[in-house]
Amino acid sequence: MRVALALLVLLLVALPVPAQSPMEEARAILATYHEDVTRLDRARDGLEKFLKADSRVEAMILLARVYFQWGDVRAKDDGEKLAAYDRGRELGKRAVELAPKNPEAHFWYAANTGRWGTTKGVFRSLFLLPTLREEVDVILSLAPDDPGALGLSGNIELALPWGDLDKAEANFRKALKVDPHYTAVRVDLGRLLIKRGKYDEARKELQRVLNEKEPRFVADWTVKHTKRARELLDSVKDKS
Repeated sequence: MRVALALLVLLLVALPVPAQSPMEEARAILATYHEDVTRLDRARDGLEKFLKADSRVEAMILLARVYFQWGDVRAKDDGEKLAAYDRGRELGKRAVELAPKNPEAHFWYAANTGRWGTTKGVFRSLFLLPTLREEVDVILSLAPDDPGALGLSGNIELALPWGDLDKAEANFRKALKVDPHYTAVRVDLGRLLIKRGKYDEARKELQRVLNEKEPRFVADWTVKHTKRARELLDSVKDKS
């Protein structure tokens, strides 16, 4: 009996561990890219190769997300950023066409489009702004309490000279009520409060980002949100 058990253990140990699929690997990398941002390259390349053989919508959405992050943290200049966001919005748009009821498809199409427009300096243009508003409206019709969509809606208002800051603040606060650990939105709320001259409130929100113990997206919080929070806190350290 003992011999049989020993042989069974040896067989189990010797069995090869199944390789992760490109989609599984990309999800794992997106969750942990703060450990090594160069791994985003592998996620991107693996999904691009995967999509040549299997054009499922979920892979398109995932790759659009990878390109968004790649543009944010891996691109060395505006040219690389624009290329990444443009590919991301291309994938997002195709995913929207194939799955118009999928809120994630709309979100990553809008997110990449917004980043592309901001980087290119055309965010406020008449051809881009209606697309962003339309996409946000669709997401909120499909998922009214989605924190990302609420944050995106607030950011549109915040970026415009004629934007509705009351609406932006309401959307940011609603998003944080739904998910208090959504640190990207808390950073944006801090930016808005600074714009409104509410420096003490802004400092409290930004400090909460730095003190967060359970960020919704650890990699984003580590690489992007804490850095931005510190920059904003530094910008108002002498203001009251």
